Amino acid sequence: MKIPNRIQPLVDDGLIDDVVRRLKSGKEADVYTVLCGEEIRCAKVYKEATQRSFKQAVQYQEGRKVRNTRNARAMQKGSKFGRKQQEESWQTAEVDALFRLANAGVRVPQPYICLDGVLLMELITDADGVVAPRLSDVILSEEEAVADFETMIRNIVRMLCAGIVHGDLSEFNVLMDADGPVIIDLPQAVDAAANNHAETMFERDVNNMTEYYGQFAPKLLETRYAKEIWALYEDGKLTPESPLTGLFAEDTHKADVDSLLDEIIAAEDEYYDRQRAMKERDLDH
Repeated sequence: MKIPNRIQPLVDDGLIDDVVRRLKSGKEADVYTVLCGEEIRCAKVYKEATQRSFKQAVQYQEGRKVRNTRNARAMQKGSKFGRKQQEESWQTAEVDALFRLANAGVRVPQPYICLDGVLLMELITDADGVVAPRLSDVILSEEEAVADFETMIRNIVRMLCAGIVHGDLSEFNVLMDADGPVIIDLPQAVDAAANNHAETMFERDVNNMTEYYGQFAPKLLETRYAKEIWALYEDGKLTPESPLTGLFAEDTHKADVDSLLDEIIAAEDEYYDRQRAMKERDLDH
């Protein structure tokens, strides 16, 4: 096929020999299979901000560090240069997250290089060497769903231990290879400790997975891994090997505001009654 303009520089530099075909067009990128020597890899071409349909980018970028202070100031001002830096920050976030997660033992595609808005990485294939299907396209038995869900939860735990929350995890950005689920699409990954929305995003990620696998294994719908895992993380007790039960008891002790107000009013009334009684005694004397 005709080589896309954005991929041409990588061809010129000898990083890619040819483009085989376009795999998909997503909300933030187009993905192609490419030939690199004798290997078939994957090239993810990020769309410009004006073309992306992914919403709430600012919410996802909260807490991301920019090493160059000049770049950080430009990004805050929203200048043309700043917007360019913002785009580069958005694009390199995925490759940074992929390297961190791969090192942490999370099942993600192996990244190779990110250059001029093109991420070159491992192509995930199934047992037959064909491009792996998305989880959303796979039918599972109850036993398979339970096993894959446990694998997914363990990978999510490893991600959180590495300080990362996916932020947009669902059956549409998980691939199924011969060994089970592989997590993809991480440009919106957030810093678990630095992003104020991290807990909400984490719960949504886990609940999305629970609901999907729960279609095949309804008993999974009764689990509460999101709350359990985050509580361990907040307490500094979460490790990749932390035993999990899927159970979590909410703290049902809540302040009874009405009763508290009644007590305050009663105390005030008692105070004024005493003051009034003291004045009356003074007048009698």
